[in-house]
Amino acid sequence: MAAPENDQVADSPAARRHPTLFRALRRRKNPRLRRSDITVTDEAAVQRAVKAAALGNAMEWFDFGIYSYLALTIGRVFFPTGNDTTELLSSFATFAVAFLVRPLGGMFFGPLGDRIGRKKVLAMTMILMAIGTGTIGLIPSYDTIGYWSPALLILFRLVQGFSTGGEYGGASTFIAEYAPDKRRGFFGSFLEFGTLGGYVGAAGLVTGLTAWLGTDGMNDWGWRVPFLVAAPLGLIGLYLRLRLDETPAFAKMEQDTVHASEAADLVETSTASDLGKIFREHWPRLILCICLVGAYNVTDYMLLSYMPTYLSDQLHYSDTHGLLILLGVMVALMGIISQVGRLSDHFGRKPLLMTGMLGFLLLSLPAFLLIQQGGYLAVAAGMAMLGLSLVCLLGTMSASLPALFPTSVRYGSLSVGYNLSASLFGGTTPFVITGLISLTGDNLMPAYYSMLAALIGVVAVACMKETARQPLEGSPPSVQTKEEAAALVVAMAAERRV
Repeated sequence: MAAPENDQVADSPAARRHPTLFRALRRRKNPRLRRSDITVTDEAAVQRAVKAAALGNAMEWFDFGIYSYLALTIGRVFFPTGNDTTELLSSFATFAVAFLVRPLGGMFFGPLGDRIGRKKVLAMTMILMAIGTGTIGLIPSYDTIGYWSPALLILFRLVQGFSTGGEYGGASTFIAEYAPDKRRGFFGSFLEFGTLGGYVGAAGLVTGLTAWLGTDGMNDWGWRVPFLVAAPLGLIGLYLRLRLDETPAFAKMEQDTVHASEAADLVETSTASDLGKIFREHWPRLILCICLVGAYNVTDYMLLSYMPTYLSDQLHYSDTHGLLILLGVMVALMGIISQVGRLSDHFGRKPLLMTGMLGFLLLSLPAFLLIQQGGYLAVAAGMAMLGLSLVCLLGTMSASLPALFPTSVRYGSLSVGYNLSASLFGGTTPFVITGLISLTGDNLMPAYYSMLAALIGVVAVACMKETARQPLEGSPPSVQTKEEAAALVVAMAAERRV
């Protein structure tokens, strides 16, 4: 972005009169890249980091997927009113409650991750998430303890939401800072592979239990099983994360800070990561992040969380049939998501993101019209249209969002922006859509809502910078081999001589 400005300065009369002076100033502003400045990634370490981060993300969406797919059952167990719509709205309102505290979790864990490291904070969020989800499976029903039952559900949903506030920002930052620059999209796509894996695990478990136990068995005790399964999954994720080293980018930044500072500089580092600086100095990037995530989350939750409820509540499919169709779509997306990540490394983040946003803008209405025709083929075709649009976002977003912010405030800024947007637009999606359908009687409301979100997304993608195959801001270049590092030093030296 700065190249035209540099060209203008180089062509100025002053630069022509004093070429030596201006050349020295340019070199001082852009110091020579040394071989020791370049990070050569360890393939095994990158793979361990990707697995640990993706498993945590899978657990997060396993938790939220369970709640979404059991929305009707949870409404009956915790909010028994005798009115299906009221029970469903109460269930989705409780689903949305967790998102109210996600920004608080992001504001707490994000800056903390910029100060003490990504690894430690990601271990904390994993522990809290497992506790919040597992405990929900132990809550007595409304028939047993009355109003204490929904009160405890809301409490532990708040614990879930607070811990999740530090999860996505940290996990995506972790992978982005470990991955080599030219393959950040590919490795980042595995974070959303974890998202789909969590949803598939939740949908598969709920479908199997519902088919085995039936509605009465699920209402009685079967709904508890998926929540209780989350506790041992959390322990596995915690073990994997504790075995990891800190990211090279954070370790480099921390090393430079220690070498260059005494106590006063430690205060400086803390100030650079606090919320005031994020909102004061990075607000344009924060707004861009909120818009991108808002469009992405509305479409994501509409398809992956709300769709089974839409099929059963509005189109009167059985609970298992809607989940089975979605399960097939998600498994198909898991098969291609890493290829989408590769494409974003080759063609750039913006073309893939724009394809996904335009897909939702242009295809949402035809897709829902197809779904309303009924029949498995029509429903599957409509959901596939939405799924192919979504996978363009899923496979690209986790590499695009961390690149919006510099290393010193990346975890904090991304956590704040992501969770503010998720709170306003993501978790409220099922509740808003259900309310709009109830208010208007129009079953096409999900299509209109996702089209509006996609329109905002199109504008946001048009405004963002391309970051594919480039170093993260505030971090040294990251490559796969020593030979690639040496070639980069030579290329940069030649560029400086021009």
